Amino acid sequence: MYLHLGNNIIVREKDIVGIFDIDNTTVSRHTRNYLAVRTKNAEIVNVSQELPKSFIVCQRNGRRIVYISQISPKTLLNRGSSISNS
Repeated sequence: MYLHLGNNIIVREKDIVGIFDIDNTTVSRHTRNYLAVRTKNAEIVNVSQELPKSFIVCQRNGRRIVYISQISPKTLLNRGSSISNS
């Protein structure tokens, strides 16, 4: 199955490592450092020009990509059939 992240970006559900609320998780220094490293390594894809609400960590073929989305984590989880049932 696939999950629509916004702005015509779709990822395979089995590639998703985690879906995180950007407001709650970026309070942590560790999360800010993680996102800074991903940005430095060009592993961030911003799928919206709007205020971000979530970031989605995906891994496929050994490559990690972090998507920044305007869609809330709850909405993304509700969209995902196998994710929300896991």
